[in-house]
Amino acid sequence: MAPQLTVRPGHPDFLDLPWSEPLADWALPNLIDLPKGISRHEVRFVSYDRGIYVVKELPAVLAHNDYAVLRELEVVGAPAVAAVGLVERRSPDPTEERSAALITAYEPFSFSYREMIAGPGFGPRRSQMLDAFAGLLVELHIAGCFWGDCSLSNVLYRFDAEAIETIMVDAETARMYESGLTDGKREEDLELMVENVAGGMADIAAEAGVDLDRADLELGFDIAERYRDLWAELGRTVTINTTERYRITERVERLNRLGFDVEEVDLVPSLDDTSEMLIKVRVSGRNFHSNRLRALTGIDALENQARAILADLHYFGRGADGAAKATGAIRWRATCFEPMMARLTALDDLADPVKAFTDILHHRFELASSHKRDVSTDEAYDDWLQTGRPGYPLA
Repeated sequence: MAPQLTVRPGHPDFLDLPWSEPLADWALPNLIDLPKGISRHEVRFVSYDRGIYVVKELPAVLAHNDYAVLRELEVVGAPAVAAVGLVERRSPDPTEERSAALITAYEPFSFSYREMIAGPGFGPRRSQMLDAFAGLLVELHIAGCFWGDCSLSNVLYRFDAEAIETIMVDAETARMYESGLTDGKREEDLELMVENVAGGMADIAAEAGVDLDRADLELGFDIAERYRDLWAELGRTVTINTTERYRITERVERLNRLGFDVEEVDLVPSLDDTSEMLIKVRVSGRNFHSNRLRALTGIDALENQARAILADLHYFGRGADGAAKATGAIRWRATCFEPMMARLTALDDLADPVKAFTDILHHRFELASSHKRDVSTDEAYDDWLQTGRPGYPLA
């Protein structure tokens, strides 16, 4: 029985891989060794001219579900790895571990939680990780996704300017609900997350030889609390007077600052007072700033990177209006962004120039604050190099 492959256009056909053999037995010249978290299944990394791909071996039913959910999440723009291929009929028994395989695109500059941990905890980046983890769950639930197996191992992390981005990497047990999640399903997902995260932190403590009493077992409860706060903010109904329509814009901008795009705003007349309206908003993905940057300049960046770059763009165009403001983004890209990207790309040991650019913008702000004067991006770049490139490499 020959294996059956489903592959999305724009990627290799993967026919050169020995699908009839277990992944553990593969010995190929294009296999590469990359850091990875703990997985119940065998995982290998394969390099092609078009990029790096992740191959995960698992039973057919789980592989089908994983592939289908990841495809749906990609359609709605949720933060999950991109599924590019599904391999079936690798063995006669579809329940066998190696009966199928999922192929996903490798997320550049990402890392597992184990690479981020300092001792048995997350060190100074603990709060950032909690916010990012909670935000990931909120985004998935907004998309109608019940994860069912949210854990530290099933999330990838990536530095995003001064923040952290989280990416769902495992959808074997996930399920999409077209009508959205009920409060009961959301709470069920949170309870599973708290249990899984506590288990993960206990494992870390045991491996480090740390007493269980010192393990960060409350991590999941902290994530759940931040999740509930964020969910409540997104779903909050605001009451305004009919003469306070400016507050509609304030509400939308508040959610935009949190990174969420607002799809719809419902204005519902109050039943108790005809001079009042209720503002209800419906949000989509947490990509407001990255979408805005792409629309203005064509630049692709992570959400917090885009926020920092947009701030520089707005600073560049301060005081402009009319036609000058409309063409400001083009002039900024040509005179500021592209020249700096060329200088950064020329550095042999720098793999992520967009990340480095946001580091320089942050360094410029710190220099200006300490010197009590404006600092140019070129001056900040020179000082950034001389002081050891603070913020980069990723650490």
